[in-house]
Amino acid sequence: MADVLIYADTVRSPELRHEIPLTIPDPFLYAEQNGERHVVVHSLELPRVRGLDGIVVHPREEFGFDELLAQGLDQYAIRDEIVARVCRELGIDAAAVPGAFPLDVADGLRGNGVELSVERRLFDDRRRSKSEAELAGIRRAQRAAEAGMDVAREHFRNGAPVDVERVKAAMAQRFIALGCSADEFIVSHGPQAAIGHHMGDGVIQAREPIVIDVWPRDHESGCYADMTRTFVIGDPDETIAEWHRLCKEALDRALRELRAGVTGRSIFDGTCDVFEAAGYTTLRTKRRGEPLEEGFIHSLGHGVGLEVHEEPSLGLLGTGPLVPGDVVSVEPGLYRPGYGGLRLEDLVVVTEDGCENLTDYPYDLTP
Repeated sequence: MADVLIYADTVRSPELRHEIPLTIPDPFLYAEQNGERHVVVHSLELPRVRGLDGIVVHPREEFGFDELLAQGLDQYAIRDEIVARVCRELGIDAAAVPGAFPLDVADGLRGNGVELSVERRLFDDRRRSKSEAELAGIRRAQRAAEAGMDVAREHFRNGAPVDVERVKAAMAQRFIALGCSADEFIVSHGPQAAIGHHMGDGVIQAREPIVIDVWPRDHESGCYADMTRTFVIGDPDETIAEWHRLCKEALDRALRELRAGVTGRSIFDGTCDVFEAAGYTTLRTKRRGEPLEEGFIHSLGHGVGLEVHEEPSLGLLGTGPLVPGDVVSVEPGLYRPGYGGLRLEDLVVVTEDGCENLTDYPYDLTP
């Protein structure tokens, strides 16, 4: 078993938040030696971290913080010396670190004879099967996503025109009321909706496709949800109606096929089969060397948890098997530049013999 080092805060580091499920905004050291888990933190954080099971908690003073401060060292020199002392005390002379491990901390450790290796796959795999607390947070975030979608639909039911900024402000307030937040999310319409991550602005007109894609974050767990629905104020035209039918067919097929042991690529291929049979281009059939901007232009989905986009992939790169406890989005979509797009997205938990759909929301184009 490889020893592990993480130096980060739990707000920006999903690797550390997975190990220490608390909001700690200042960076600290997590060290795992022969399976034993150690944390070195400021005294402000000691009471909360001591409440976690399976963690050996050390104040910085245990490794000479006061002595180093009295020597007149600056904060970075003190940090580097304490990290080096922890490794010596625990007997860590080689460790795996995540890709975002700070370069200056790594330089200090290597200068003290500690060998570090970046092991992105190791840390991705540690977070694949969600803990009960993480899954509970994802469920809360998903309920907030659905409540935000309700807010948007209420605005659309009054008829066009509708101001995007007003809709998004009301949705954001609803997220907050449910213990979640979203720094940004998508309410795009008309030609904007053909651009995958156009956040949307301006005034929505009747008969335009309106793509709403929200990924609120649960404050307690730090976990995200992710869902998309597409609406039309008034009667949809034939193109949008066809796209909606095909995306729902692709979504239903994927949900039937998802289970532990299958690859994300195989689920993606099934969606491509649906769209290609209807005459649409996919990432499988696009011209090599040219970007795809019309048709099914993206993967089918991705992992969701402490990051809104994480492993595994349901796309061309999804060659590994899905595992029980994976939480993945399933989001087929079709797009045409200058016209718009349509996307449906559900969030599911992979199980041994299928999947549990965490999304409980209608698919109707009519708000």
